[in-house]
Amino acid sequence: MPTYDYECTRCGHQFEKFQKISAPPAKRCPVCRGKVKRLIGTGAGLIFKGSGFYSTDYRSDNYRQAKKREEKSSSTGGAGEKASRNKDKTKSSASSPES
Repeated sequence: MPTYDYECTRCGHQFEKFQKISAPPAKRCPVCRGKVKRLIGTGAGLIFKGSGFYSTDYRSDNYRQAKKREEKSSSTGGAGEKASRNKDKTKSSASSPES
């Protein structure tokens, strides 16, 4: 059920009303009983619930190609990867205090 926004033409009071689509629109202000007009609202944000709605589902072709290249280079286990691991180990041992 949607939420509708209304504004009173007499006092300017703005309020929301949660009602069925098939329900008749509100006619009177709850504050001063003056006539109200329905405002055009922004609506609710689109919410996906359930599995299958991931940001990676609709990635661009450029992203997919770069991902494939990255997977190929990491699966080969080249010397560059081993060197970066060794570099990380020396940094962590240098920065950790000895007991």
